[in-house]
Amino acid sequence: MRITQYTDYGLRVLIYLGLHREEITPMPTIANHYGISSNHLMKVTQQLTKLGYVESTRGRTGGLRLAKDPADINIGQVVREMEPMEIVDCFSAEGRCVIEPGCHLKGILGRALRAFLKELEQHTLAELVENKDELTLLFSSSPSSVHS
Repeated sequence: MRITQYTDYGLRVLIYLGLHREEITPMPTIANHYGISSNHLMKVTQQLTKLGYVESTRGRTGGLRLAKDPADINIGQVVREMEPMEIVDCFSAEGRCVIEPGCHLKGILGRALRAFLKELEQHTLAELVENKDELTLLFSSSPSSVHS
């Protein structure tokens, strides 16, 4: 399985905000720490805000912060809400394949996807930020040394 860059960035934003719970963080600060495009990250943060994981404030002192406690943010649910689940054409409503009626691949991939999501659903953002000291030290490194 491979999640999209969009979902990856969403999880990275949540991790960053989970480490900086007491702050309102400007989105460009997060983009800079990860070395990612602010424009692309803006789309991701808008989706996280729409889904209720992030609060966004505008203005000169505006920025982002978590809208929920990290223990209440389920990683599987985040991935499910951000990631397209049609991993092959026959999973989508419009998708058709000439061998679909006799093909067993759809069932196998469906079970694999459910197992993938089931594992992710057993974890929360709180687990991803429990090594706060180590992660904070990594973020304090110069942004150019952080790889996306």
